[in-house]
Amino acid sequence: MPSVHDWIDTPLNIVEDIFAQSNASPQWEAKVLEYFREKLMDGDAWNWVPSLNDLPLHNLKANSLVKFRCFVQDMFDPEFYIGIYEKIDITSKSKVLTFGKYKDVAECGVDLNSNNTVTSERQTFYCVPIPGESSWVKESYASSSQACALPSTSYTPCRNKRSYEEDEDMDPQPYKQRDPAVGTGPQCMMDSHSSGDSKRMEIEPPPAQMSPSSGCSSPLDLNFPLPGEKGPACLIKVYEDWETFKVNDMLEVFGILSVDPVLSVLSEDKDALLLDPMDCVESAEERRVHSPPASLVPRLHMLHARRLQHNNPLLPPADSEENSSIMSVFLSELTSVRADLLDYLTHVLLGDVLAAEYLMLHLISSVYARRDILPLGKFTLNLSGCPHSSTFTEQLYSIIQQLVPTSFHLGMSLHNMNSLRFVPQKDYTANRLLSGLLQLSQNTSLFLDETQLDEGQLDAAGVRNITALGSLISWQKVDYDFGFHQMEFPCNINVLITSEGKSLLPSDCQVHLQPKRFPPSMMEDQLNSLHVPLTPSSINSFRIYLSLLRTLEYSISQEVTKAVEDDFVEMRKYDPQSISAEDLHRMLVVARLLSLSAGETTLSLDQWMKAKHLEILRVNRLEPQRRVNGNEP
Repeated sequence: MPSVHDWIDTPLNIVEDIFAQSNASPQWEAKVLEYFREKLMDGDAWNWVPSLNDLPLHNLKANSLVKFRCFVQDMFDPEFYIGIYEKIDITSKSKVLTFGKYKDVAECGVDLNSNNTVTSERQTFYCVPIPGESSWVKESYASSSQACALPSTSYTPCRNKRSYEEDEDMDPQPYKQRDPAVGTGPQCMMDSHSSGDSKRMEIEPPPAQMSPSSGCSSPLDLNFPLPGEKGPACLIKVYEDWETFKVNDMLEVFGILSVDPVLSVLSEDKDALLLDPMDCVESAEERRVHSPPASLVPRLHMLHARRLQHNNPLLPPADSEENSSIMSVFLSELTSVRADLLDYLTHVLLGDVLAAEYLMLHLISSVYARRDILPLGKFTLNLSGCPHSSTFTEQLYSIIQQLVPTSFHLGMSLHNMNSLRFVPQKDYTANRLLSGLLQLSQNTSLFLDETQLDEGQLDAAGVRNITALGSLISWQKVDYDFGFHQMEFPCNINVLITSEGKSLLPSDCQVHLQPKRFPPSMMEDQLNSLHVPLTPSSINSFRIYLSLLRTLEYSISQEVTKAVEDDFVEMRKYDPQSISAEDLHRMLVVARLLSLSAGETTLSLDQWMKAKHLEILRVNRLEPQRRVNGNEP
């Protein structure tokens, strides 16, 4: 039986054994998937696999099994590859049937005229690290890993080894030709990129053509959605069920790492020998984007993947049995955790208990269903009354960043509104989707800082960006720009807006911040002391609390539904203008979140009455502001 080191260090040997034992029957592919799935599901074996997120590429062994926690930023066109082919054995000179699946480069001696050659199809996903992933998430995943890093053997000794962070802004160095005495002849590329309906296969140029390249004309854009992001980008080669994945999915992919330097040569060599004369259809820019240097964008041949409902390292996957046991244990401690979190948020919000209550409800909100075009469960919060001239909003965001797995702070300055690309846009020249700030994973906390809004005029781009934010908040969707048309991409983003007055953007709920009255000298001290040191156990409890409650199911009994309806009729009986259907909807959302915050999965009359009370306090607080500016709450 293969050991752990065998199926992690040399997975292609395992695949080769299964292929040989199956005599190339169609069942061999299913047996390979079953073998690795069983290995990964055995206890915590998945934690033994090295991660592209934690280790630099030069510390990972080529053709070994690795994992990648990632975000599907784009999907390229399907491509053909040589699935099964015959090669000529150098020693015996006989033909041997072998496989090309899970490889980019074929072995030497390929017989392209063989009748046994099988051409197959695969999909390519362009994946990046999860946008806005908090540093505590990265550190927790890395510290819990049991994998051992092994030095890569994929590079020739002359190449200086660099991590992704060092490589991001540098051109790749050319591939140095191997010693002819050691080489085994020409290699055949399994990769067959597509442009429209034309798909091709490539062969490595002869040694004479492999002259050093001058490199790319400009640094490769890794197309991260958010500015300042670091980490590896990766081309994921998907062989089965690729239609079950979507753009913007969070995945954990287990696959065979391919970083063959030949991939870099062919991506740069314009004179590479092409088997398909239609290859000229692909532009140089498209080739550069779809076939980037393997030293910067490695290939990962998928053996197994799981879609992530969350990326909180303190919780098991949402669909696992272990999640249910953690839920039952945590619910017994939930009351005290809720009280501690409310106290902490009250301190952060300068002593405002009501604002802290609403902020906590906002942080556990999530879209749980859609009725026609209406997203149910969203709870965009506008925290007005924030001081303009202080660092309050920046400190508030840094605290939220320590509580949630993914977040992004967007200062709504005039410069940002007019200059940044919010909506992803299709680049038809390079045949890729250019990322935008609003291409985010589900349950990302988007912090919109309206206190940075300054005087000036929005240009056409700024107006489009404001419109996109409004659509995201109201309908939880982003309309990606495909030039001649727009395509709706549903999302699930928690939007928090901080502002001085009522926000210019729509929101589900406005809470006006009402700090405790401090003398001017003490207020500055209070702002400087917002970051209260928390014990690791306390802050981890908060992180589990906020993520776990989003996964709870919720329902309302017929009896409570009837009681709420009667209460609504009674409230409108004497003053029909005092409460609207929109107000009722907001109270139901608040009641749902209050119930979940207490670990209750069904609405009780007590929680309904508490929700009504909170709404009365919130609306009464807004009355002075409404009288001043005429805005409705």
